[in-house]
Amino acid sequence: MASQPLGLAEESSQSPGESELAVNPFDGLPFSSGYYKLLEQRRALPIWAARFTFLEQLESSPCGVVLVSGEPGSGKSTQIPQWCAEFALARGFQQGQVAVTQPYPLAALSLAQRVADEMDLTLGQEIGYSTPQEDCTGPDTLLRFCWDRLLLQEMASARGTGTWGVLVLDEAQERSVASDALQGLLRDAKLGNLPGDPRVVVITDPALEPKLRAFWGNPPIVRVPREACGSPTVIYRDTVPADRVEATCQAVLELCQEEAPGDVLVYLPSEEEISLCCESLSRGVRSLDLPGAPLRLLPLHPGCGQATQAVYEDADLSVRKVVVTHWLADFSFSLPSIRHVIDSGWELRSVYKPQIRAESQVLRPISKCQADARRLRARGSPPGKLPYPESQPEKSHQHANPGVSTAVFPQDFVPPGSCIRLYPKSFLEQEEVPPLPQPRVWEEKLSPLLLLLKRRQIAEPGECHFLDRPAPEALMQALEDLDYLAALDDDGDLSDLGVILSEFPLPPELAKALLASCEFDCVDEMLTLAAMLTAAPGFTHPPLCAEEAALRRALEHTDGDHSSLIQVYEAFTLNGEDEAWCQARGLSWAALCQARKLRAELRELMHHIELPLSQPAFGSEQNRRDLQKALVSGYFLQVARDTDGTGNYLLLTHKHVAQLSPHCCYRGRRPPARPPLWVLYHSFSISKDNCLSIVSEIHPQLLVELAPPYFLRNLPPSESRDLLYQLREEMAGSSAGSESSSTQELGDPCVLQ
Repeated sequence: MASQPLGLAEESSQSPGESELAVNPFDGLPFSSGYYKLLEQRRALPIWAARFTFLEQLESSPCGVVLVSGEPGSGKSTQIPQWCAEFALARGFQQGQVAVTQPYPLAALSLAQRVADEMDLTLGQEIGYSTPQEDCTGPDTLLRFCWDRLLLQEMASARGTGTWGVLVLDEAQERSVASDALQGLLRDAKLGNLPGDPRVVVITDPALEPKLRAFWGNPPIVRVPREACGSPTVIYRDTVPADRVEATCQAVLELCQEEAPGDVLVYLPSEEEISLCCESLSRGVRSLDLPGAPLRLLPLHPGCGQATQAVYEDADLSVRKVVVTHWLADFSFSLPSIRHVIDSGWELRSVYKPQIRAESQVLRPISKCQADARRLRARGSPPGKLPYPESQPEKSHQHANPGVSTAVFPQDFVPPGSCIRLYPKSFLEQEEVPPLPQPRVWEEKLSPLLLLLKRRQIAEPGECHFLDRPAPEALMQALEDLDYLAALDDDGDLSDLGVILSEFPLPPELAKALLASCEFDCVDEMLTLAAMLTAAPGFTHPPLCAEEAALRRALEHTDGDHSSLIQVYEAFTLNGEDEAWCQARGLSWAALCQARKLRAELRELMHHIELPLSQPAFGSEQNRRDLQKALVSGYFLQVARDTDGTGNYLLLTHKHVAQLSPHCCYRGRRPPARPPLWVLYHSFSISKDNCLSIVSEIHPQLLVELAPPYFLRNLPPSESRDLLYQLREEMAGSSAGSESSSTQELGDPCVLQ
């Protein structure tokens, strides 16, 4: 590594041509001309004015913790990690590398690409990223961006803090379960005076700053200077529209007809409405003769997979981008070319109900913090700026704190645009509109989190500090589920099985089914199924025509949706992972590619912990039975019975009636057949139609045989429970008779002797 003083290129007053011999201290190579172009853009960021203040606080913080508070788009997510890398480099990385967490995998990937460009380093070498689909790191990786859940998994597997010297927790205001849990673990570790003096940097929106300051015990705070002018124009509607998609499309087309310059960012509540909006806009653009550049419609949500990279990589200035997204882009992504925002004011979130073990689709107003973040997306930026996350140049004014300089903004500044809010001004003043986003630890299933906390030898959930404590009933239900899965021993600690379950980046019930497949010799098929269940939804839309519907039906399996998923994946690989083949069947090529990567990762993990694998046998009669046994071993909590022969399913664990999803293979069979009597389902969502999703028929004998006896005893009274009790007695009597017969057969020869 070169011995050149750190930050030489940044502080040099020479032009790029005069400083071509400047050497990158991270790899010892001369800086490229592109480095200096990006350096000019970096210096225009509001965060740049706080650079030296941040480095001083990182060096001298008595508790080793620094809070960074700033608005979206100020450059926090790209610059803070680089300055932390400088800090670690100055110490020779004696305490370890720099790790940066992100609440979304796509954000980790995009930021790693941008920061590698800005630091003039190679992605996958000095700069890397870790997501569920890909680990793009190496032995020389000094700065790693990763999904926060992966880092939590790593911390749970080790008693220390890992191999990092500086940990940056980005976008803390997103309130993800992993981010909140990491802060709790790190706060406790800091109180315990961990060796090695690791540094923790928490980056947040100003709205969450007071709460974080109290949680961390009043650590030093670095506030990013705000711009003195250039606030976007906010336009309200008189009423909330009855049809959000129609109102949104109309607003987009009006902007285009007015020839208002700049790209457009649209916020809708759900992925379904995002798709409907893109389809409607596509039709509207074809029917209208719009002036100016042609429109390019780009959806942005997790279901798009890595295809959403087109949102950032598309630098074509001859088109006008309309990015249609939802809560994903509230904080984690900045698009510098955006000058117009259309905000519906609503979000659709999945909220877990522990009392009935079900997801509930909740449509609710966004928080005041989210509304303000969306408004700020419409601020202007210099033309020709590369479109990457969290790198939007903005003006800043002189900060009140001494020692903080004013950022210089280029003269070709483009003034801010407009934020059209599809609701009246009074909408955000209602009581149901919270000031901050809801903590996800209040709304997600907690058994995966508790499994990891138990791995850290935290015997009671109350021993871990949370920014906001989960509901007691949610914690108790999660512990009960882990106990049913045999993940806990008699003392409430992790059992040997629980330790293995905690190694998998899967929900505990799916990890249990995968482990059970080792016993039932169907590992190959279960690996495929686990990957398909974890990846994004495979079907992009309902069948568009009879031909597409027929092609889909050919992929369905008689055993149900689980085997159909395996069959889809097998056909995908057999046809060379061809994108055109997927399009003809309405399959998501990106989701299937994601499943392929996940499957390889899971297989490698099983090999690492020395679990047995099996040869492929999908389709054989024995394999069908074995696969069903593995599924019941993990998902016995998710079983329902048809009570009247018409598809009204009573869930076994509580008295709630549900129907099969319209996309279930049993619903589309021709000719129509009687619904299966007993089914195992992957998920249950309380929505307008109370659907069981990804369903397969099972035999109740397997439930009696493989579910824990105390689980059956704890079932609420119902006809289904009575039938299982009766079946258990019959199976016990049959088993006793068989044993008696065997004893008699073995005893006869003895008598003869």
